[in-house]
Amino acid sequence: MTETQTKTKGPEFRAAEGAMNGLREDLFRQALAYRPLPPLNPEGRLIRRLPGGLRKGVVWAPHALVLFAAFVVMMIGFAEWEFRFLMGLVPAIAVAMTLVRPVAAFWASMLATVFCGVLSGELWAPSAFAAQVVVMVVVAARTRPRTAAWMWLLTLLFGMLLEGGDPTVTAPLATLSAFVLLVVAVVQIRRDAEREVTVQRTVTAVERDRRTLLEERTTIARELHDVVAHHMSVVAIQAEAAPYRVENPPPELEQAFVTIRENAVAALTELRRVLGVVRAEDYEAPDAPQPTLAVLDGLLDNVREAGLETEKVITGAVRELPQGVELSAYRIVQEALSNSLRHAPGASARVELGYVLGGLGLRVVNGPPTGLVKPSQGAGHGITGMRERVAMLNGEMTAGTTADGGYEIAVFLPVPLSEEPETRDATGSEVTGRDTTGGPPDTDADGNADTVVIERDGRA
Repeated sequence: MTETQTKTKGPEFRAAEGAMNGLREDLFRQALAYRPLPPLNPEGRLIRRLPGGLRKGVVWAPHALVLFAAFVVMMIGFAEWEFRFLMGLVPAIAVAMTLVRPVAAFWASMLATVFCGVLSGELWAPSAFAAQVVVMVVVAARTRPRTAAWMWLLTLLFGMLLEGGDPTVTAPLATLSAFVLLVVAVVQIRRDAEREVTVQRTVTAVERDRRTLLEERTTIARELHDVVAHHMSVVAIQAEAAPYRVENPPPELEQAFVTIRENAVAALTELRRVLGVVRAEDYEAPDAPQPTLAVLDGLLDNVREAGLETEKVITGAVRELPQGVELSAYRIVQEALSNSLRHAPGASARVELGYVLGGLGLRVVNGPPTGLVKPSQGAGHGITGMRERVAMLNGEMTAGTTADGGYEIAVFLPVPLSEEPETRDATGSEVTGRDTTGGPPDTDADGNADTVVIERDGRA
């Protein structure tokens, strides 16, 4: 048949052709397919609640149920007066075949019906009647609703053909099997729909997490641009002004500063070009510099005004850290306090900053929600952003509930000593974040332990 003829087919013809193809696929091409019935999932909603020993046996319950049905069919056949052994055994074999070859079991049941009909003189002997119903139910449960419809239709045509077109003999079987198969099809369709919904929810959650991660990375890229661009601009300006601070500088020194400035400007250009890939069209660069831990008190004041009682605790010698570390620490505290406002209304929060020799320790913990305000059921995307920032700095982070029902976020951001920015004291000498007194890292010049600063509600 040519392609032109195929296109000119009517919708009724195409529907009939698809139905016949489905019949051939379901009941003829797959007639001898070996499909053993698998055991139940031991992690199912009901089975997992059973004891371990009982759970191992319950997973084989469908197999036991099918074999019990075969035994019942065999007992029905044994109740016959003539040929009782064959009348019971042959239909029972067709029922048992559904465990390994379900489609072949349907055809075997049809042959068993003819066999029992020849021996008993009636088309639907009791054992053949029961076997046909059981086989269609098991096969329908193991395949799909379309196969169940084809089996029911073929059974009806088979009965009418053997009875010379009289449907009254097959009517009881057709009525009973139609009702049972309808119930099986509804259960199967509902189960498939629930499985599809579960899959879609999983895919949606994965896509949402991925989108959140990309958005957080974009935000980090923008913030790092503002931080790095500031420093590179300072390098370019200082490199340009440095030769004028020295009287009669040698040409080699002037050329070195020119090269430094050119490289700084080139780095700025490349940084802006790369950032253009991730920056949204409606993004506007902030006018104010990126926040650091020096302005953390302003953030705490804001959340106090929003109703969250906060407490800040600082241990160790406070010092300036790399701007990327300070920015990430500020954002982590900001997101943690926002989560506390959303998920623990009426609770109090505690922010702990620990300045140690190898970096910065950060801990934000809040109590359980109190009061009448219902907590917001968020998706936990703030935690994803925090982990992304911590991973960017090769840090460590833990997050989880506390014993009293609150929530705790603990972070450590490492800072190598070589990366700590240099500052100057009142005498003009260079001072870094390291202890230069010769004492232990966590002691001051007198050998005393570093002070602990605690602020409650903005009062030191």
